[in-house]
Amino acid sequence: QVQLVESGGGLVQAGGSLRLSCSASGNTDCISTMAWYRQAPGKERELVAGITEGGTTNNADSVKGRFTISRDNAKNTLYLQMNSLKPEDTAVYYCAYRPLGSTQTWWGQGTQVTVSS
Repeated sequence: QVQLVESGGGLVQAGGSLRLSCSASGNTDCISTMAWYRQAPGKERELVAGITEGGTTNNADSVKGRFTISRDNAKNTLYLQMNSLKPEDTAVYYCAYRPLGSTQTWWGQGTQVTVSS
């Protein structure tokens, strides 16, 4: 079992910044990939950015140059620095954890990000 708790969401004006955090606990003593997903009302959940244990990242085209994913393995914490936010970034942001070689993905409860124009 892995528990994920996100924090840092909120309401921000367009052009502003937010930093999301995701704290992982439980059975986390394994190599893993972590990621941020988001889901806007009426839309499917989409990948925002992912990062391997070794720090290799991949970002969705829509957030390249604006969002930065990082992780602190010692603290079992995942981060998402979001700059130059746009109204279309409004969504519930979810943290995901997947052990290497596993088909099991653990999800957090989500944190709301709202960007006003």
